[in-house]
Amino acid sequence: RPAPAGWVRVAGATAAVAAVLVAGGYTVASAVRDDAPAPRSVAGSPASREPGPLWSSGAVDPHSNEFWAQSNVTLRTGAPLTALTVELRVAQTGSVTSTGAWRSLPEEDFTFTVGERDGFLVYRWTLEEGRTVPAGEWIFAGQYNHERGGRDADGDHYTATATTASGRFTVRGDFTPRG
Repeated sequence: RPAPAGWVRVAGATAAVAAVLVAGGYTVASAVRDDAPAPRSVAGSPASREPGPLWSSGAVDPHSNEFWAQSNVTLRTGAPLTALTVELRVAQTGSVTSTGAWRSLPEEDFTFTVGERDGFLVYRWTLEEGRTVPAGEWIFAGQYNHERGGRDADGDHYTATATTASGRFTVRGDFTPRG
């Protein structure tokens, strides 16, 4: 029996290549389209605080789980800060122990402490003398283990005190229970 004509093999190969290119083009187009980002689901403070150029909000990170959590304090400032202290107090609700902390500003610009005090795990970041926090939005996060199960953040709270060229400002807030 004679072999199929060469043009049949060429047509088949061309169709296969076209299918791969169409699938690849669709994948790339799907990845780069400009859809609005999906809304983030976080538990935030009931009301953000905003005196003067300083705004704040507290949220339990959505990636927290039944054994571990992260509490985020977000500060937004419309002016450079020449002094800043952020204190995050996590209520001792059972086996709460620190697993770390971070901030979106340079580590060397802050003195950081964490320890137990009066029934709270207390995280404190203090801006080093001579350093400045530029205007912008900044996050301070404390991470901790806790007893198994959902942890109620109702007793957690934060305070941030900052100095700008126009004065000293303090913001306070709390965290709604993670749900």
